[in-house]
Amino acid sequence: MFQRTNMRSHQPIEFHDDFWIPIPLDTNNISAYSPYLVPQDHLGSKALFYSMSAFMFVCMVAGTFINTLTIVCTIQYKKLRTHLNYILVNLAVANLLVSTVGSFTCFFCFACRYMILGTLGCKIEGFTATIGGMVSLWSLAVIAFERWMVVCKPLGNFMFKESHAIACCAMTWVCALAAAVPPLVGWSRYIPEGLQCSCGPDWYTTNNKYNNETYVMYLFCFCFAIPFTTICFCYSQLLFTLKSAAKAQAESASTQKAEREVTRMVVIMVVGFLVCWMPYASFALWVVSNRGESFDLRICTIPSVFSKASTIYNPFIYILLNKQFRSCIKQMLGMSESEEESSTSSSVTEVSKVGPA
Repeated sequence: MFQRTNMRSHQPIEFHDDFWIPIPLDTNNISAYSPYLVPQDHLGSKALFYSMSAFMFVCMVAGTFINTLTIVCTIQYKKLRTHLNYILVNLAVANLLVSTVGSFTCFFCFACRYMILGTLGCKIEGFTATIGGMVSLWSLAVIAFERWMVVCKPLGNFMFKESHAIACCAMTWVCALAAAVPPLVGWSRYIPEGLQCSCGPDWYTTNNKYNNETYVMYLFCFCFAIPFTTICFCYSQLLFTLKSAAKAQAESASTQKAEREVTRMVVIMVVGFLVCWMPYASFALWVVSNRGESFDLRICTIPSVFSKASTIYNPFIYILLNKQFRSCIKQMLGMSESEEESSTSSSVTEVSKVGPA
């Protein structure tokens, strides 16, 4: 451990193998402020901690319910097992992991006002949040690639099949593990962040022992820039193709409508993902590129906690915009459905063989 000055508060900063927190000038007793041992009331009011806990409770309950419902519905109804829906279910599985483990850990720790689950709990929460976020981002890249392949047909008559979708789902987990495992084995580390009740990779220090700087560059280049570039490229090509097809009326009106609705759904999913994750990514980039600049630990808690809302919005998007899912969920829950809606759902399924519509 060693100390240096915080540019914001001009207080010593204690570097420890398992955490990084401000220590007041009048004491060197690290146990009095350890985020694993005592409530972090010196960082914020009790009302703030309990508000964060309540928010995480909503994310945990709603995320667990809606993602479990999506997975069970897909298992129960065979007509939902299309290649695009496999990727959507892959998202639901990743979200379920975050809501049941990551969101629960944060809910419990915010209620206690410190990382009561210890270093192991911190590593588990940081790992699940990282892997869930990475699977989500890579899955959205795969969806964009699938849309590009189906609509733009860059390879002619190549068919994106279920086997391809399953292989792509496996790839998202491999890429996510490549991002989430290094901090567990010494390349960077998972430490409490913000109000010290949630955990993530160490953006804050330049400790050469963990090579944090190189890990941050790796994470943003491989795990953010590549999938995000893929998403932007595929959707730009997709929108151009749909616009050209609409002008030429090369396809039937019903097919064009189905493809537009599918595209609208996945575009909204991408925007929703960025709304939840861009604040966190932007803050991390700012910290890395502005070493020594002042920032408030309470502020950096907001993007960290807000990012976990991504476990809720994806299922809501493809249930509200997907007539197939909506129809099947109504049936599974015993809710009545009009014949007109049922026939519309079936009609769209026949027109667009990509699942959502």
